[in-house]
Amino acid sequence: MNNSNQLKMTVYTSLFVALIAIGAFIVIPIGPVPIVLQNMFVLLAGIILGPVWGLTCVAIYLLIGFAGLPVFAGGTSGIGKLFGPTGGYLLGYLPAVFVTASISKGLGKKMSSDIIAMMIGSLIVYAAGVPWLKIVTSMTYEKALAVGMYPFLIGDALKIIAAAFIAKTLRPVIKL
Repeated sequence: MNNSNQLKMTVYTSLFVALIAIGAFIVIPIGPVPIVLQNMFVLLAGIILGPVWGLTCVAIYLLIGFAGLPVFAGGTSGIGKLFGPTGGYLLGYLPAVFVTASISKGLGKKMSSDIIAMMIGSLIVYAAGVPWLKIVTSMTYEKALAVGMYPFLIGDALKIIAAAFIAKTLRPVIKL
């Protein structure tokens, strides 16, 4: 990768870190796990930036949040978030962005493959977040699913569709 492409990817990665943080400020508190837009931007970072830069983006976002910058849901931060009810979801962003990006890239970066990739990415976030929520709050799996996944499925479907359209619009413009 030449210096020009390296700089371009660094700028786009920084932009997505900011978008993920902004998405965390758009919050609807409905219980131990709020509704946020940050997951949409995590998945979008994967399908736009690719596996390596997408993973880098999410890792930077998590590091700055754990270090104390108020970039998590509702403007919160700190390493304590890792041990709270949403810690599993936050950590789930790492494999989710990588897998989402890898599937999108592998299937040719088409709208249909992006949707499939983001659906799988969302499932990875839930696979990390729901068991974590169960353990941290001592809920049953049924209760953890009821408060940590089911209320979000329709919204996630809408966010995935929106992200697919955003990606379709952005790709020709940014030419990655």
